[in-house]
Amino acid sequence: MIPLEDQLTDVLGKARRGLRLSESQLAQQAGVGLEAVEAFQSGKLDDADSIARITRALDLYAPALLDLARGEWTPGDVGAPPTLAAYNVPFGGDMTVNFYLVWDQDGGRAAAFDTGGDCQKILQTLREKRLKLDAIFLTHTHEDHVADLDRLKAETDAPVYVSELEPLDDATLIEDGERFMVGGLTITARLTPGHSPGGTTYVVSGVTPGVAVVGDALFAASMGGVPPEKYAGALAANREHILSLPEDTVICPGHGPLTTVGLERKHNPFYAAGMAKP
Repeated sequence: MIPLEDQLTDVLGKARRGLRLSESQLAQQAGVGLEAVEAFQSGKLDDADSIARITRALDLYAPALLDLARGEWTPGDVGAPPTLAAYNVPFGGDMTVNFYLVWDQDGGRAAAFDTGGDCQKILQTLREKRLKLDAIFLTHTHEDHVADLDRLKAETDAPVYVSELEPLDDATLIEDGERFMVGGLTITARLTPGHSPGGTTYVVSGVTPGVAVVGDALFAASMGGVPPEKYAGALAANREHILSLPEDTVICPGHGPLTTVGLERKHNPFYAAGMAKP
C-alpha cells in the first residue's frame, strides 16, 4: 500500500500555519512552554497534558493524531470498486503523485482524473480493457497533476475539463455543481478550494461503492497545504462536499493511499472531532 502522505510533524505544521501561529504563539495559546511544543513536533509523546493542550489550541482531534504519531493507523484495503484504477508514479525526486481512471463496466466508457507525470498506465488500461476515454477531469492545475496532459489529450482526443477558477488552454471550464455522463457513470463537480483556487472534487456514482476523486483537498489522515487566509474555508468545504458523502465512498486523493469517508470521519485529526459532534 502507498504510505501515508503526512506524518505528525506535517499535520501539526499545516494546522499551525493555517491558524497563523508561530511555535511560540502556539505555546502561549496552549498554556505550555515552547519546549513542550518542540518536543511534541519531534515525536515525543510522554507529556499527555501538554499534548492535550496543544491539540486543543490547534483544533485537532488528539486520539487520531496520536494514532498517526504512533504508526497505529492506516486505511488498509478500502474495498474500491473493480472499475476504478488507481495509479501512483514518481514526480520530481522522492515525491509521488496519484491519478485515476474510472469506467462503466457495461458500456466501456471511461473518465480519467489528472495525469501525473506519466500517463502511460492510463493508456495501457484503455488498450487492455478496450475502453473509450470520454473525458479528462482535472482536480487542479499544479504541475505534478497535469504534467502529462498534452500526451493524454493527443493519444485519446478526449476533452479536458477544469474549474473556471483555474483556466487552462484548450480546456472546457466548469462550474461548481456541474454534472457529466460517461456511459452509465454520473460525475458531479464539487468545488473544494484552498490548496488551489479551483480545487475540485469529482463525485462518481454508477459504481459500487461510490468514488470521490479529491485531488489535494484531502489526504488519508491529513489534508493538502492551505494558505492561512483559505484555511477555514478549506476545512468547511471538505466537510460539506466530501465528508458529507456516504461512509463507504472511496476517497481518491492526489497523494497517499485510498481511504473512505467513514475512515476519515474517525481518523483524520483535522475533522474527526467535528464530525463526531451531533
